[in-house]
Amino acid sequence: MSHGKQFTLYSHDRGPNGWKVAFALEELGLTYETIYLNFQEGEHKKPEFTKFNPNGRIPALIDHKNNDFVIWESNAILLYLVDKYDTEKRITVPDGDEKFQLLQWLFFQASGQGPYFGQAAWFALFHPERIESATDRYKKEIIRVLGVLETVLSKQEWLVGGKLTIADLSFITWNNFAFNVILQGYESFNLQKDFPSVAAWHNKLLATPSVKKTLDVREALISKK
Repeated sequence: MSHGKQFTLYSHDRGPNGWKVAFALEELGLTYETIYLNFQEGEHKKPEFTKFNPNGRIPALIDHKNNDFVIWESNAILLYLVDKYDTEKRITVPDGDEKFQLLQWLFFQASGQGPYFGQAAWFALFHPERIESATDRYKKEIIRVLGVLETVLSKQEWLVGGKLTIADLSFITWNNFAFNVILQGYESFNLQKDFPSVAAWHNKLLATPSVKKTLDVREALISKK
């Protein structure tokens, strides 16, 4: 089977994690086709997809120019893309101490931001029963994570390397969802007032051409439903 584009990305139109892979693909000028799985029909759990990702989660990426190599877990995909295709270090850093700082932020995003923000979304929006203690716990965890980011970004423009990297890109979509949905009306949450450095960083990321282009695609997909 021939492929006109180098990559196939399995994603979801609303799910945050697939879009950060698209940010990196756009930044690196790599060609890709996205297949958006229908979660309501359980496509992410069907054998047609789990043969690529046994965890039954998006995203998964197939590199057709590397013998149809398959990789899943969004931050692992980001590392694969920059290690293999970012020869100019546009959105990564050289090997050495900064590389470990890059990994540090990707681990923090995957273990701190993603799970806590995801649980906040679940209990605030999708859980069949209203459990105030769980909702409050995870919203407070969002505030804590934002506080960690604020502490660092109040002293520097980007997370690592003095430039935009995959570390920064990895945080965009969950932050966007938190600011615009999860934390709306929560204890008078005010991003600009409470976390001004995070707000400036986030707005700068949203204005990045590759990010703006990708999020415009997302909005167009959602608006059609």
